Amino acid sequence: MRPMMPPPAGMRGPMRLGGPRGFLTEEEKQNRPTVNAALLKRILRYLLPYKWQFLAVFAALIVSAVLGLFPAIITGRIVDAIVSNDRNLRSLLQLVLLAFFVLAGAQVISVLEQYINSWISQKIIYDMRNQMYDHLQHMPHAFFTGEKQGDIITRLNSDINGVSSVISGVLTSLISNTLTVATCVFTLFWTDWRLAVVGLLVLPLLILPTRAVGKKRWKLVSEAQAKQDELNQRVEETLSVSGSMLVKLFTKEKEEYEKYRAVNHEATAITIREQRAGSWFHVFLGMFIQIAPLLIYFAGGFLIIGGRDAGLTVGDVSIVVALVNRLYQPVRMLLNLQVDFVRSLALFSRIFEMLDRPVGIENPAHPQCPPLERCDIVFSDVHFSYEGTKEVLKGIDFTVPNGKMVAIVGTSGAGKSTVIGMIPRLYDVSAGAVRIGQTDVRDFDLAYLRRQIGMVTQDTYLFNGTILENLLYAKSDAAMEEIENACKIANIYDFIMGLPERFDTVVGNRGLKLSGGEKQRVSIARAVLKDPRILILDEATSSLDSISENLIQESLRTVMRGRTSLVIAHRLSTVIAADRIMVMEEGRITETGTHEELLTKSAKYKELYETQFKRVLDYEKSRQNA
Repeated sequence: MRPMMPPPAGMRGPMRLGGPRGFLTEEEKQNRPTVNAALLKRILRYLLPYKWQFLAVFAALIVSAVLGLFPAIITGRIVDAIVSNDRNLRSLLQLVLLAFFVLAGAQVISVLEQYINSWISQKIIYDMRNQMYDHLQHMPHAFFTGEKQGDIITRLNSDINGVSSVISGVLTSLISNTLTVATCVFTLFWTDWRLAVVGLLVLPLLILPTRAVGKKRWKLVSEAQAKQDELNQRVEETLSVSGSMLVKLFTKEKEEYEKYRAVNHEATAITIREQRAGSWFHVFLGMFIQIAPLLIYFAGGFLIIGGRDAGLTVGDVSIVVALVNRLYQPVRMLLNLQVDFVRSLALFSRIFEMLDRPVGIENPAHPQCPPLERCDIVFSDVHFSYEGTKEVLKGIDFTVPNGKMVAIVGTSGAGKSTVIGMIPRLYDVSAGAVRIGQTDVRDFDLAYLRRQIGMVTQDTYLFNGTILENLLYAKSDAAMEEIENACKIANIYDFIMGLPERFDTVVGNRGLKLSGGEKQRVSIARAVLKDPRILILDEATSSLDSISENLIQESLRTVMRGRTSLVIAHRLSTVIAADRIMVMEEGRITETGTHEELLTKSAKYKELYETQFKRVLDYEKSRQNA
């Protein structure tokens, strides 16, 4: 008779014979993290605030491991009660009830342990996610222009969420399975050392071949996944809106079908091989699992029937069989511990790698908040390069006098946007200095500095909320009268009031429910509401049609009056309105002057005028004449 055993209360993870879980990919092997005391100590810092909860989990695991022995022991005693001459039904009933209460107690403790474990892991995730988000919020603008957004989101969400499985899986699994093995081995030898030796000698014959077949399956699973990725790529390319149109326009339906069919055939063949891999081995293994208890029963029977041990009972033999069966899963999982450990450390390494990125642009040790009665902007021999690469700015010198408007013109890539990014410290100079008044921007309190600057960028961004919520981002305590006035200046008020929900209209993701011009005017209203001392417009009217631009130009002049303003523009009307125009070429200021002066002395400005400004001006004149 082979007793049926419930799974141990503290056991972690499903029992998967030959599964790929226990093997590292080639990429994981190459990127295996370096294990050292510093890394382990850093991980421990996240666990220490919850040390008492961890102690409670550890205590629960000890109790679970001990209680997990009782079903096997009680089952053996039930067998002895049945085959004994006493035939005591009362004793048998007591053993059955005891088994029931032990199992119930083990389950209650298991639920309690899982609850505490889940609470700990979620609290650690909460702490790490807050720390990561706060760190990312303070990263410089150059970080977000250089990093893939998907990678940032993966670190913040998937990687940190994976910590939960490390805490509630790997760490708890190590403790739980070690305790299970230790208590089982002790009880085996306590029951009968000879049967224990037989059982433990059989155990490697059950586990090691399983890993060999699992490795083969893992290789086939990886190949199948690669083919599945190729299938997904073909689907994404040919069945997307743009891809399907391209296929139809070039009548490539048959060719694309044949390519898909060929890859699908390969993927199916590999999957069939993977599912068949080790099938005969599993038949043998299933038989061997049944034979292993028979060997223990044979050894026990040999001792009992041969009269070599009068104290050994059939129940003792049943206990040994049950405990050996109980050992299989925790031993297998402990053999996989190296893989789980490497993957866990790799997860923490990825998180720490992001947290260790230097913030770069921080508040100075002694931040200043000087009064800004005069807001002259002065660039003094400014140089800049992205992370030590080719210089983008090469010795920029200019001054924007207090209350004046200066325009920057130049071809794409000349460095115009980088120049204006220096003022609110989206970037810091590599050499030279940028000053507002008499103070270097690097000496300002960062929040104070940015509160003085209103910026409208070419790539207008609105959050997926209402128009009112997007406007209040500039000034959370603004009165409705201030908001309406800002919208009137930006020439967006009448449009908003014509909407069914008015200011409560949801603009959609990135403001996609609004046109480009409407988004830009909301963005301008947001900058107006901020009421900054310095105004920066980066192609601020580029998305406006000529009618909207004409309506807003006078409003912008009103907004900029008395404010120090720096403008990048491709519109002639904006450029002409500037007190001074600077021409940028390849990271340098090559010419300065008024519109008329530059037309006569600057070949580059004249070229820009002919290719950009005059063409737009002639087009607008032709529309007016029509």
